[in-house]
Amino acid sequence: MKIVKKRNWKKLMVAALTAGIIAGSSQTVFATSDNLMDAILNEEADNDEITSEETAEDYAEDISYSYLRGTNLNFGSLKIQRIASNEISIYGLTQCHKKCSKIYLYIYLERKVNGNYGTYKYWKFTGDNATHLEKELDVAVPSGTYYRIRGYHAASNGGLKESTSTLTQGIMVK
Repeated sequence: MKIVKKRNWKKLMVAALTAGIIAGSSQTVFATSDNLMDAILNEEADNDEITSEETAEDYAEDISYSYLRGTNLNFGSLKIQRIASNEISIYGLTQCHKKCSKIYLYIYLERKVNGNYGTYKYWKFTGDNATHLEKELDVAVPSGTYYRIRGYHAASNGGLKESTSTLTQGIMVK
């Protein structure tokens, strides 16, 4: 069985609909069928459309507190900001209640391609015997799409590891 790519599937569907209309099919054709075919063909052109996952601002941030008042982990925080047409700034923080033997801060930069976000780059930082771990990065990126960051924040001490995650809205880099 041959697998048909998404784009090819759309072209085949439009061709089949057109052939059915030309052949004089007795099937009912709705007046919106032309709009449906245009919507199918132009679906990928809506990459710039703002959804609930994006913001029109040039920055986005998220803070997540430990679900229960943890013994070690207090909160995690992420911020992404556009600083140029091809550069973003990323800031991440894992904050503890007290000095912890191990602190984790994982940052995943996600890029929107064809309407879906996927990991573009990532960084994994750890710290020992500290109350917090923070990192700031300036990253060169291709323009013309949305970027967001996802974070994993954790702290462990005496065999007890607590964690939380963060996710910002996407910002347009143009």
